[in-house]
Amino acid sequence: MNRGKFIVFEGGEGSGKSTILEMIYEFLIDSGIECIKTREPGGIRISENIRNIILDTKNTEMDRKTEALLYAAARRQHLVEKVIPELNKGKIVLCDRFIFSSLAYQGYAREIDVKEIFEINKFAVGEYMPDLNILFDVSPEVGLSRINKNKDREVNRLDLEKLDFHNKVRDGYYKLVEENQDNFQVINAEKSIEEVFNEVKNIILNFIE
Repeated sequence: MNRGKFIVFEGGEGSGKSTILEMIYEFLIDSGIECIKTREPGGIRISENIRNIILDTKNTEMDRKTEALLYAAARRQHLVEKVIPELNKGKIVLCDRFIFSSLAYQGYAREIDVKEIFEINKFAVGEYMPDLNILFDVSPEVGLSRINKNKDREVNRLDLEKLDFHNKVRDGYYKLVEENQDNFQVINAEKSIEEVFNEVKNIILNFIE
C-alpha cells in the first residue's frame, strides 16, 4: 500500500485554518476519500496534556526554549502514535500545524536561532515532513479581531502576545515560504469562508489526484 499524503494547515492566530480544515475533512469524507483530521500540539492524550501546559494563560513565566522543546516533544509523540500509522494505512492526514509553526513562532517570533529550532524538530520528526503546507495568510489585526469576536474560541497564551509578536510570526512565515516554495501554497485568508474553502478544496483535489 502506498503511503498516504500529509497535508498541513499553517497560519497565524485567527487565520481561519482550523475552520477550513474541518470543512475540508467533511468534504473529503463525503466524497469517499479516506482521511483523518488532527492538530498540534495535541491529537493524542499525551500531546494534548503538553498542549494544556504550553497554552495555559497562567504559564506566563515559561522560558522560550522550554516552550520550543515542549512543542517538539508533543510533535514526536503525536507523530509516532497517530500520524505515521494513518499514513501507513494510505490515508490523507489533515493536520492543524506542524514543524513550520515552530519555525515561525519560536524561531522568528521568539527570536531563537531558526537553525536550532529546525534541528530539535528534525530530531523529533525524522523523515516525516509534510507533503503539502497550506499557509492561511491574514494580517494580525484581522486575525486578532476575529478571535475577540469569537466567544466560543479558546483564548490561549499566544493570543495574549502583543501585536509585534504576531507581525514577526507573519514575517517568519513569508521567509519560510520563500525557502520552501515547492511544498507551500499561500491562501489569502481575509476572503470569505466560502472563497477560502473553495480555493483550498481545489488545491487539495489537484494535489491528491
